[in-house]
Amino acid sequence: MSRRRPGLLTAAAATTAALLLTACGGGSGAAAGGPWKPTKPIEYVAPANTGGGWDTLARSTARVMEEGEVVDRPMRVVNKPGGGGAIGWAYVAGHEKDPHKLFVTSPPIVLVPLAGESRHSHRDFTPIARLISEPLAYVVKDDSPFKTFGDFADELKADPEKLSVAGGSGPGSLDHVGLAGAVQAAGAEPAKVKYVPFDGGGEAITALLGGHVDVAVAGASEAQGLVRSGDVRVLAVSSEERVATLPDAPTLRESGTDYQFDIWRGVMGPAGLTDEQVAYYEKAYADMLDLDGWKKERDRLGWTDAWMGSAEFGEFLDAQEQEFAEILSDVGIKK
Repeated sequence: MSRRRPGLLTAAAATTAALLLTACGGGSGAAAGGPWKPTKPIEYVAPANTGGGWDTLARSTARVMEEGEVVDRPMRVVNKPGGGGAIGWAYVAGHEKDPHKLFVTSPPIVLVPLAGESRHSHRDFTPIARLISEPLAYVVKDDSPFKTFGDFADELKADPEKLSVAGGSGPGSLDHVGLAGAVQAAGAEPAKVKYVPFDGGGEAITALLGGHVDVAVAGASEAQGLVRSGDVRVLAVSSEERVATLPDAPTLRESGTDYQFDIWRGVMGPAGLTDEQVAYYEKAYADMLDLDGWKKERDRLGWTDAWMGSAEFGEFLDAQEQEFAEILSDVGIKK
């Protein structure tokens, strides 16, 4: 029986291994014949009902990215509301290493776990990119007796338990913290304010319109349509300067309350994504920012570009966790 030389045996084994890896879908994108690309539609999770900030970001970015051809497969938005985002996060966490699952995110991914309302933290996912920021808007019905944020703050100081405030996130999460910080800065006691949580700013404003609460807190982009129609008024926005989409709304500082709060929004994926998969999505979102379609959508919604790539976004989330832990402790709502 003839013998193969060691070199030929090694080469044959290597070739066989490479073929097996390719057939099974294993190895890096380079091993499979080039940079990684999605091979089926991308499930794009908005962890809230339609009409809120997460849903708006998911649908607007999906549409712009598909029209601009910066992704190779369709991005199908799926709403998974509940738990201030926790239901959607649990769903994505159950698809570890699946590069065809993404979700939109914002400060609740840090705040909700800190408040003890989710067993998944930002560390259970892969950061892709931070995209935009926008302020909170503190809104009332058009016929509300409150004409300014100062009027609202004065009533809270006099009888904080008399009023109820709706927010589009869970207790101790984004809208609650943005409300508590502003209330505290105005001289009232945030722990005594009756906060009513909803799954998204759209639901919170609906509760306001239905007369179930006195004030609602939501992202500025979530409120602007009803501001234009005259159904609601904005007492103040939480940004440093007025926003172009709500030009008549004063900032909190203009209203005599020294407080600022920015809502950042971004995209994450399941744990275990490879470097090639992260690089694909990171580049796709970076390319999106240069598209005219994105610039029109961004300006229409009153968003500000706040780009961070995957690595920087991950470091930012770690820093936010420490910062928010201190805030929650200060206002007495950390569990």
